[in-house]
Amino acid sequence: MSKKDDFSNIDTTFELKKIGMRLKQVRKELGYSSHETFAYSHGLDRAQYGKYEAGSSNITLGTLIRILNVTKITLSQFFNDEYDALTSEVIINK
Repeated sequence: MSKKDDFSNIDTTFELKKIGMRLKQVRKELGYSSHETFAYSHGLDRAQYGKYEAGSSNITLGTLIRILNVTKITLSQFFNDEYDALTSEVIINK
């Protein structure tokens, strides 16, 4: 574990964008080309799910866990190296 001296503030907006991008990656890996189709297939609100993927809505931990449960992905699998690799350049260019 890193020391408190190594800590830098977490940017909420940036992390929400990263979570959205990761949700989109997972959806596409599962073969869904549309966020609407994915949401409909899993009983999620289509408009709200689209906002989660866009990083424009604050997703709750409970909602994230619900989405991960339907995709059969653990939190550690979601917040993996692929998540860490998402950078501001990737997010801005999408």
